[in-house]
Amino acid sequence: MNILNKIIENKKNEILNIQDIKKVQNSQFIHRSLHKCLQEKKISVIAEIKMKSPSEGDIFKDCDYIQIAKEYESAGASAISVLTDYKFFGGNIKILQEVRNSVNIPVIRKDFIIDNLQIIETLNFEGDAFLLIAEALKPNELKSLYDYGKSVGLESLIEVHDIKNISFVNQLNPTIVGVNCRDLSKMTIDLKNFETMFDFLPKNSLKIAESGIKNNSDLKYINDIGYDGVLVGSSLMKTKNPGKALELLLKGIV
Repeated sequence: MNILNKIIENKKNEILNIQDIKKVQNSQFIHRSLHKCLQEKKISVIAEIKMKSPSEGDIFKDCDYIQIAKEYESAGASAISVLTDYKFFGGNIKILQEVRNSVNIPVIRKDFIIDNLQIIETLNFEGDAFLLIAEALKPNELKSLYDYGKSVGLESLIEVHDIKNISFVNQLNPTIVGVNCRDLSKMTIDLKNFETMFDFLPKNSLKIAESGIKNNSDLKYINDIGYDGVLVGSSLMKTKNPGKALELLLKGIV
């Protein structure tokens, strides 16, 4: 069983504990448009708050995530991604809300969304958008969750790891699509996958490159391919000064 399957099995058990969330409680919430913010710069950065990961172990345990969020915004991030999975990534849903209330840019819930209840939970904790992973869902499930998110006013970032799954992502034709260059079975990273997959992505979607981006040269490479933005987490958080690291990453690009 690869790590994705382990996470999904754990997520199914977690969902049993949020069965009391049956309806949208935060009906007055006005979301910030991720799509709009990602269009405003030459190349946009979604800066991520990530405490740990299965591949890296502890990255920045017990960090001041509110201060990091503010520094990300000040450094030029177009949006912030918050890992809300606890067991594997050290996050929780309350961090999402606290971060969102501390900045003025969109905040994305990055988790393993497999049920509408998680989307309702995202809205109730004031997330502006959420991640959907193509490899974690059947095509009909991906479409159902994507459509449900739109129905309650939330945007989605559709993430794909394997070129064999691009066909049904294209059928969905999402407004924002992300290529994650991490091989989920081996947990290895190959930046060349960004270039390999680019021409097969939906033509009208905003395109985001995810994982493995460590420095200014990587960012320039991705920009030259034609991506609209990147999602960067581990390389920023590992420095223990993520805001400054983001400034250096963006130097000469934005």
